[in-house]
Amino acid sequence: MLPTKKTPPKQDLADLTVLVYGRSKIGKSTWCSKSDGALFLATEPGLNALDVFQVPVSSWDELLAACGEIAEGKHPFKTIIIDTVDNAYRMCSDYICKKFKIEHESDLGYGKGWALINNEFHRVLTKLAFMFYGLFLVSHSQEKEIETRTGKHTRIVPTLPDKARKIVLGMVDLILFCDLEVTKDEDGNPTYRRVMRTKPSPNYEAGDRTGRLPETIDLDFNKFIEVFNAPATAHKASASRSQVGSGDKQSKVPASAGK
Repeated sequence: MLPTKKTPPKQDLADLTVLVYGRSKIGKSTWCSKSDGALFLATEPGLNALDVFQVPVSSWDELLAACGEIAEGKHPFKTIIIDTVDNAYRMCSDYICKKFKIEHESDLGYGKGWALINNEFHRVLTKLAFMFYGLFLVSHSQEKEIETRTGKHTRIVPTLPDKARKIVLGMVDLILFCDLEVTKDEDGNPTYRRVMRTKPSPNYEAGDRTGRLPETIDLDFNKFIEVFNAPATAHKASASRSQVGSGDKQSKVPASAGK
C-alpha cells in the first residue's frame, strides 16, 4: 500500500480544487465558464447571460444525483463548478433536517445537527475533489469582524457559515478573491480594475498552494492561464527581481475597493 515513488505536482488548472469568491456581478461565474470542459451545478440563478453547460440544482438530492452521473465518467466535462457553494450548504442543511425530521439544526441537541450537516457537506465535497476533474467552488464575499490577541479588525471572507468555510478553505488549492483595485488617472479621477488577489492578507482570505501566481492578477481567464502555465523558473526569477528591486524604490500598493 505504501508508495514507491513521489506523486508529481499537478500542472493543469483543471486538476485542482479552487475557491473563487467576491462581490456580486464582478465576474466570478464568467471567469469559471472559461475553464476547460466547464459544467455548472447551478444552485442559484445567475447564468442567463452565459453560454454554458449547466445542471439546475434545487436540492441536495439533486446535487447528489448529478455527482453520481459525473462520477460515472460518461461525459466530456473536465471542470465541475458549484455556483454557489453557499446555496449548496443550505441545501445540505435542509437535507439533514428532512432526513432526521427536525425543523432546525439545533433540535437534535449538543451540536449533533450541525455535526451531521458538516460531515455530509465535507463528505460530498471531498469525494468530488478526489475525482479526476477540476472542482471550482463559487461564493460571495462579506466583511466579518475578526478578533485576535491584539484586537479586532475587519476582514473580507466568503459568505459561508464558519464551519463550512473552514471545510472549504482547508481543502482547496487556490483561494482567489475577486476585487476592484482603485487607482487615479492623471486628472485625479478614480479608475477601477477588476483583479484576483491570490496571496494571504490580514484584510481578506486568499491563498495559492501552487506558488505560481503573482499577488494580484487581472480578473481575466486567458491572462490567468498564461501566468499559471508559465514555467516555474520564470516565477522564481520574477520574484527574485521583485525582492531586489523593493529596496531601491518605494513600492506602490493600490487600494482595494473591497476593504
